Amino acid sequence: MPVSTETRSQRSASRRRRSRLALALRALAILLIAGGLAIGGDLAWELWGTGYTTQRLQAEMRPNFEKRIGTKAPTDPTANAVRVPGNAVAILKIPRIHLNIVVVEGTDTESLKRGPGHYTDTAYPWQDHGRVGIAGHRTTYLHPFYDLNEMKQGDPIILETEYGTFRYIVSRVFVITPDNSSVLDQTKNPTLVLTTCNPRYSAAERLIVVADRVD
Repeated sequence: MPVSTETRSQRSASRRRRSRLALALRALAILLIAGGLAIGGDLAWELWGTGYTTQRLQAEMRPNFEKRIGTKAPTDPTANAVRVPGNAVAILKIPRIHLNIVVVEGTDTESLKRGPGHYTDTAYPWQDHGRVGIAGHRTTYLHPFYDLNEMKQGDPIILETEYGTFRYIVSRVFVITPDNSSVLDQTKNPTLVLTTCNPRYSAAERLIVVADRVD
């Protein structure tokens, strides 16, 4: 039986609609894939790519700073000089988590891109009293404190500076809320506190490691 002109026209129109729908779905799929790749790329850069920046900056600072370790006495007048944010202050060594990294002055965003940062309102390692405060990233910019949760009571921590090398023994490891700054309160005896975000990939809490200096 012959197919009418009207039927052929309807079928043709139906094919065109299906073709347009297929093109629209294909375009949507391409957009979703591109968006996913962009988000994934941004996340990968935040988690791993930023480490290359920190690694380069660390490599630039370390050689000159290592030459100055232990070359001055804590009584040297320069020990009390105001330090420039981002400048090297110490080399932090933590055997438990295989960490060996330069600590810089300041905890602002730019300083922490260079490495763990010394809280400017806290003591310095070479002072015979007060608490040294150091903050570090846990998942970006070389994630120096990624494994800080593995620290145990009795673990050693070493700070090498221009004014000598100072050793600490961990006394406590605990978690606090982000608005609790009491861990930075100064102490009569020389102590050290390390702070970072907790859990990993979240800033809901702060992981704290407190240590006492041993001579």
